[in-house]
Amino acid sequence: MSDDVGTMIAEAERRGQRSLRTEPRARAARYDRRTGRVHVDLTNGCTFAFPARNAQGLERASDTELAQVEILGLGLGLHWDRLDVDLSVPGLLAGLFGTKAYMDRQRAARAGAATSAAKAAAARRNGAKGGRPRKPATARKA
Repeated sequence: MSDDVGTMIAEAERRGQRSLRTEPRARAARYDRRTGRVHVDLTNGCTFAFPARNAQGLERASDTELAQVEILGLGLGLHWDRLDVDLSVPGLLAGLFGTKAYMDRQRAARAGAATSAAKAAAARRNGAKGGRPRKPATARKA
C-alpha cells in the first residue's frame, strides 16, 4: 500500500471515530401508542420524538408494527423489519421523514390543503368568473 493511500485511510478512520464521538446516535427507541410518536433516546442524553405516520413507509403501519422499531448498527438508523423501513437518525433530527420526492409530495399536499382569507377571496373571485376554465375539447381524454 502506498503512503498516500495509507494516509487517506488513516484520516478516514480518524473522521469516522470523531463522528462517532460527536454526532447524535440512537441509544434506545420506542413507539408510544397513545401519542402515535416514536421516541428516540440519543447517546448525548437528549431525547426527541416524531409522529410515526409522518415518516415514509410508516404511514399505514399498525401500532403493533410500529412498536417493533429497532436501532441499526451504531445508532445511526431506525429499522422496522416487517415493514422493510429504515430511517436515518441524523435525517429525522433534521426534519427529513423520507426521500426528497416523498418530502416534496408531503409539502405540496399540506400547501394545497392550507386555507387563508386570501385563498378564500381568490376562490370567490374565480367562482364569480365562472370557476376554473375548462380544458379545450382536444385536450380532454375520451
